[in-house]
Amino acid sequence: MSTAPPIKLHGSRVLIVDDDPVNVIVLSGLLGGEAYELAEANSGEQALEFSKTFEPDLILLDVRLPGINGFQTCRQLQRHFGAECPPVIFITASNNPDDIIAGFAAGGVDYLTKPISEREALARIRTHLANRKLVRQLGKTLALQNHFLGMAAHDLRNPLASIRGMAELLRDGALGPLTPPQNEAMTMFHEVSVNMLTLVNELLDVAVIEAGQLKLSPAPTDLTDLIAKSVHLNNINATRKMTVIAFRHPGHPVRADLDAAKIRQVVDNLLSNAVKFSPLGSTISIAIRNDPNQLTLTVRDQGPGIPEQERGQLFKEFSKLSVKSTGGESSTGLGLAICRHIVEAHHGTIAAHNLPEGGCEFSVVLPPAWPHHDSV
Repeated sequence: MSTAPPIKLHGSRVLIVDDDPVNVIVLSGLLGGEAYELAEANSGEQALEFSKTFEPDLILLDVRLPGINGFQTCRQLQRHFGAECPPVIFITASNNPDDIIAGFAAGGVDYLTKPISEREALARIRTHLANRKLVRQLGKTLALQNHFLGMAAHDLRNPLASIRGMAELLRDGALGPLTPPQNEAMTMFHEVSVNMLTLVNELLDVAVIEAGQLKLSPAPTDLTDLIAKSVHLNNINATRKMTVIAFRHPGHPVRADLDAAKIRQVVDNLLSNAVKFSPLGSTISIAIRNDPNQLTLTVRDQGPGIPEQERGQLFKEFSKLSVKSTGGESSTGLGLAICRHIVEAHHGTIAAHNLPEGGCEFSVVLPPAWPHHDSV
């Protein structure tokens, strides 16, 4: 049975933060035979400065420091580095459970208590350095995977769009009449090409999001007009199921700084999902409300709602609920996850809940729009 090769930790950068020179000497001596690159700081403020240039792979941080203490230092490190923050192992003479809990709450990953046990300390340090290397390797692998996924999706999109266009021409008789069997086959061919193009576009969106490259182009946008256009387009598909999308129009423009194309993608997805899961002959309603502190968009349907035990899966990638569409429409399990990322990039939230009278309501909350003035 093969085993994975050991992770090489030579050259890992360790920052020791302690205002007691004796403790620094002890820790430096302990790590001296590990071939690590070491740096020292005697205060939390100095640790924050050193971290920007030294870029440690792990920080050994004393809790009691002059100036800001170890917990405050850890919190500031978390704010500065975010997801890339190096693991912090607190060093303390206290065995008080409250102190230990406070350290984990501040963002620490482990504790070493004084007097330090050499074998225990080395084992813990090696473990957290190895974990950090593994996380970074995984991140690089995922980034490469998303890069190739994005390339593949991009290269497939144009040919699929051409196939869809040709299928529409043939289905609509632009190149001559079709027999009923040919028309049925061409309609099916068109639906398959549309579904494939949707999947490719969503995979491309996911690749961009996972790579951290989702960029917004906010501009003054009339959300009322944007929703009206989306309702008009989605009503075309809704009529096939004798379903109506009703827009509760506010009667005036609702202007906000938004990425219009991205928010339109969210609205289209919510409306198409509502059509997909609503019974024949039902009514779907969409409304916007501009309050002083927030802008709220709601979409209500008369479908089966969300199974309570599946609520946590709703906005996750590749998650499909047990609820079936009423017309046999397919789903990639990506649309709502993409909506969540778009809304959160706008500093908003998206949620869903079942209605007492049946059906479901999706709500998108965004930063407030501009105040409406009748003279504008």
